[in-house]
Amino acid sequence: MIRVFVFVLAVLIGGPGWGQSVSFPSVTVGSSQAGPEVKGWVYKPAGNGPFPAIVLVHSCAGTNTHTDAWGKRLVSWGYLVLAPDSFGPRGTKAVCTTPNVVTPNMRVADIAGALDYLATRPDVVPGRIGIIGHSHGGSTVIRSAQKNFGLMQRSLAAGVAYYPGCNPKFDGGIDIPVLLLAGDKDDWTPADRCRSLVSGLLRSDLVEAVYYPNAYHSFDSKAADRTVPGAAGKHHHLAYDTVAAPDAEARTRAFFAKYLR
Repeated sequence: MIRVFVFVLAVLIGGPGWGQSVSFPSVTVGSSQAGPEVKGWVYKPAGNGPFPAIVLVHSCAGTNTHTDAWGKRLVSWGYLVLAPDSFGPRGTKAVCTTPNVVTPNMRVADIAGALDYLATRPDVVPGRIGIIGHSHGGSTVIRSAQKNFGLMQRSLAAGVAYYPGCNPKFDGGIDIPVLLLAGDKDDWTPADRCRSLVSGLLRSDLVEAVYYPNAYHSFDSKAADRTVPGAAGKHHHLAYDTVAAPDAEARTRAFFAKYLR
């Protein structure tokens, strides 16, 4: 039996502002080896459910106010949300400047564990589980959607990837529906790499890709325009986009309603 620890409702430093603290095992799947036990937070709509569920995968900055905002948004749409922290158990808070410390491939094992955990909850509708991630989390969505990991057999039904780092060489085996949202002015995770990925997919019909011509990285985060450090001494421009953000949000809501309801 999967070992699951559920703790009291709490506000935790470095984590979402509200949610039920949980932990569960990371699980080896394919080339993704099990990591340390994963901690996370469950956001739940009012009532007993059962509810369709979504795994919310944080960016390279770790769990933060952006995670919290999306957790509450998804709950308002009627989903139970599990937001795992893949970094804390591995001894780091962020990997924006050190992306190889925790990779999207490593995080797939955490997603497998999250799916197994959700399968134990009576307030989750069986077979109605999605995943959403941003940046490093978006890359994790793309990785998790690969056929060789078999997460469809763990009830993963659909995924949304916001400005992911696309890898055309390794990510061509997508086997669940994916909504890919990218900005053409993104200088951190270039949209053209996602175009190359989509054009070479074995099942291109499974991916709906939207490219926003004037959007930069982190276009959905309502924060001031800023430049942040990345790997190898590079810096990247982040900016909220008043056109891309609401359009992407509406597409995300419609996409999950299509595949999880």
